[in-house]
Amino acid sequence: MTAADLLASDFATLPDLLRLHAAERGAKTAVADDHREVDYATLDHLTDRFAAGLQQGGVAQGTAVAIVAHPSVEQVVAYFGAVRAGCLAAPIAPSATPDQIAAMIRDSGATLAFLDGPAAAALAGRDLAARPVMLGDLEAWLPPAHTRAAPVVIRPEDGFNIIYSSGTTGTPKGIVQSHAMRWAHISRNTAAGFGDAVTMIATPLYSNTTLVSFLPTLGWGGTAVVMGKFDARRYLELAERHRATHTMLVPVQYQRIMAVPDFDRFDLSSFRFKTCTSAPFSPALKADIVARWPGLLVEYYGMTEGGASCALNCTAYPDKLHTVGPPMPGHEVRLIDDDGREVAPGGTGEVVGRSPTMMTGYHGRETATRDAEWRDAKGTRFIRHGDVGRFDEDGFLILMDRKKDLIISGGYNIYPSDLEAVLLRHPAVADATVIGVPSDAWGETPVGFYVARDGATGDAEAMLAWFNGEVGKTQRLSALHQTDELPRSAIGKVLKRELRDRLLGAAA
Repeated sequence: MTAADLLASDFATLPDLLRLHAAERGAKTAVADDHREVDYATLDHLTDRFAAGLQQGGVAQGTAVAIVAHPSVEQVVAYFGAVRAGCLAAPIAPSATPDQIAAMIRDSGATLAFLDGPAAAALAGRDLAARPVMLGDLEAWLPPAHTRAAPVVIRPEDGFNIIYSSGTTGTPKGIVQSHAMRWAHISRNTAAGFGDAVTMIATPLYSNTTLVSFLPTLGWGGTAVVMGKFDARRYLELAERHRATHTMLVPVQYQRIMAVPDFDRFDLSSFRFKTCTSAPFSPALKADIVARWPGLLVEYYGMTEGGASCALNCTAYPDKLHTVGPPMPGHEVRLIDDDGREVAPGGTGEVVGRSPTMMTGYHGRETATRDAEWRDAKGTRFIRHGDVGRFDEDGFLILMDRKKDLIISGGYNIYPSDLEAVLLRHPAVADATVIGVPSDAWGETPVGFYVARDGATGDAEAMLAWFNGEVGKTQRLSALHQTDELPRSAIGKVLKRELRDRLLGAAA
């Protein structure tokens, strides 16, 4: 059987595809990091040795394998090796606090934790409930070069990985995703042209944002260029050098890349397909990318839990840049009110969705899984997205805001995204966000934070006066603070809880 035959089948696994790619295109570069490149033959061989090492170490099929590292060839080998052994890859953010990392490792149930140097130093002396293995010395841990992993039978419903949520709303939850879900991500990407792709990977492998482009690239036999740490100019240099064709970036990365002063001198003519997800993507930024960066731009809206996804072809629909597009084929989106009833056509409500790529559930958290679900009158399972939105007359979804971020002030609903859009109109503002804080007079009141553009003059007091003159009385900010930068997760989401805690702590 060829890789093409396998990709046309109803179900297969990524390790099986890697094996066939190694046989058919073994000398082709599979993964390149900041230090080296490996071809498909080498990647398949290392993956097999890693899987064999797990088996020889008594790690049972279905067990999680924790990986705490920055993007590298070694991290990829650990990830794919775990999957080939029938285990669940559990990549964990090294940017989390040591206590959070240790808690996630324990929550995963992993017996082995593969750490890069910085992670090992941060976790020194902590109880991980798992034996640490240094990724930097992976060769010493791997079994001899001739060792082959014992074949395992993998079913569609078996776990592929555990993705821990970003933690923007509290303790991260482990989201279990199946082989069937990952197979859908790979096999349904026929139109994206990943077979000859050179895909720039500039977000971490513990993020689902990364995996929806990284896994299809390797599944179809393309080349993945992984960046250890994102830097806008370095990204452009690597993209030009490797003749990149595909990329998935989050909005703040696009913002920083487009702001590089000599952006237009870089040769990006090889790009065919650029995508974006994970955070609000301003219409002005979309328009700038369409105008100045070759290739198609598509915005995806969805969630790691896999409710439903929408896709906006920004290049084809320049008049729809304020939306996230219509639901993708095979995906269903409905809107419900606070009582769980579907809203009337044209109404605003909480987004719930279903698709072929839904999570199995939160690892070890049955109650949290049930709370994340909504069922219609027929009992059909949907996942709550936590966003508020409405459909326009063409069926394109317009997002209002996160439901949890909605501010109710004096009985009026205030959507922070509306206020943020006004702030971002000011030529002196580079970045902005709005949060709700308790108020004795109004219940809640909106407070803004902004980052000034380089060289911009003025102060927060003058900016507040300007803003409040631009909005209606019920939308006025009670305060506006200038800050050097907004706290963000590794995939660009503003950590509003951190700002709120900072503000309330200062007032205590």
